[in-house]
Amino acid sequence: MVNLTKNRLDEIQSGFAGKRIAVVGDLMLDRYFWGKVSRISPEAPVPVVEVEEESTRLGGAANVANNIASLGGTPIMIGIVGNDTGGESLRKLVTEKGFPILGIVTDETRPTTIKTRVIAHNQHVVRIDREEKMDLDADVQARVVANFENQINSLDGIILEDYNKGVLTKGTIASIIRISKEHRKTITVDPKYNNFFEYKDVSVFKPNRKETEEALGRRLECLPDVEKAARELMSRLQADNVLLTMGEKGMILLERNGTLAYVETKARHVADVSGAGDTVIATLTMGMVAGASVGESAALANYAGGIVCGEVGIVPIDKGILIQTILKDISNGGKR
Repeated sequence: MVNLTKNRLDEIQSGFAGKRIAVVGDLMLDRYFWGKVSRISPEAPVPVVEVEEESTRLGGAANVANNIASLGGTPIMIGIVGNDTGGESLRKLVTEKGFPILGIVTDETRPTTIKTRVIAHNQHVVRIDREEKMDLDADVQARVVANFENQINSLDGIILEDYNKGVLTKGTIASIIRISKEHRKTITVDPKYNNFFEYKDVSVFKPNRKETEEALGRRLECLPDVEKAARELMSRLQADNVLLTMGEKGMILLERNGTLAYVETKARHVADVSGAGDTVIATLTMGMVAGASVGESAALANYAGGIVCGEVGIVPIDKGILIQTILKDISNGGKR
């Protein structure tokens, strides 16, 4: 992986400002109950969580958008919410943050996706999901694509953020990629299993190891296995680049010219991996549209993902902390 210098880092981060990135995919609302456990319920062998605080955050593709904004860009969210209190809460959060909401479609036939997490002593106790996973109806798909096409001329890049919740159908994926290619836009993809091989001819395809194992039907036991899988994905999808993330084992970047680079994770302390993939795809895309090479962008994304793993709950990357962390690493010669 490339080694960033202070001057180059300054050039890249200055290019973040004002970049408009469409985030197309599954918008979610994340709700948290924070508390403590001091006893076991007399009704069943389960802990009783005494709630001390509640909070609501943007999740899924909306968390990707939140990361874009934290880095200095303008996220254009393209997705759906239900006609319910969850949808109202998500729109309110988006409006409070100053993001455009013109790309959000209300679907009367399904609920807003909500993930509720109960956390005690900084540990997840349980997660409750309220969602609908069926593909969007054809008319809603058409509205989503139309909202995207209406924004295409103002965009610097596109992120397809798939959580298998029905927004990114085969038809929608094909339409978004076609429109993006016609306008020569950078397209990055964070896939899931259902439509894994529909994401063809994109700028960067970024699966994690588990998703890749499920799609290819085999375990990736060692680094050569991962390298072989990356090459197979590039061949099958005709992607310009494949960035295969491996959690605590880092990531592998395969470029179209055949260059393959491996980088160790930059996570110092892992408290919670929730949302780390969202941060990685957001930072990667922002780097690329800011003029960084894919290798430089992947290096930035690796740092960003490592930083947010140190936080409990889903939080966006803080640009100041990201830059400080990289500069400290540079001054230490890359040693942690």
